[in-house]
Amino acid sequence: MTSAREQATHACYHDSIRQLTLRIEESLADRLKSVAASRGTSVNGFATSVLAAAVDPDLAGDEIGRLRERLSRAGLLERASPSERVGPTDREFEEARAAAGRGTMLSDLVTEGRR
Repeated sequence: MTSAREQATHACYHDSIRQLTLRIEESLADRLKSVAASRGTSVNGFATSVLAAAVDPDLAGDEIGRLRERLSRAGLLERASPSERVGPTDREFEEARAAAGRGTMLSDLVTEGRR
């Protein structure tokens, strides 16, 4: 037999919790399971944390930046390892800038296209 307290707790829980069904690709579901397991939490708990972080309205910037910041603040953003890509040297940059300056101006191309 269930006590009045247990019944009230059960009713309050269901008044504030909603169930959401998502259709996602199998590979995403597998990654969610893997990350949740590595963090020692359930898929539901991890997905709830990610979704809560994704809808936080208090952050500024563009949409992707806000999402990354939310995920980072929630401890859910995995940082990529530093890129080994090397940018151009100052000389290469200046040479490219000079070469670009010798081309046809965009306004001239547009005017020619309208004739």
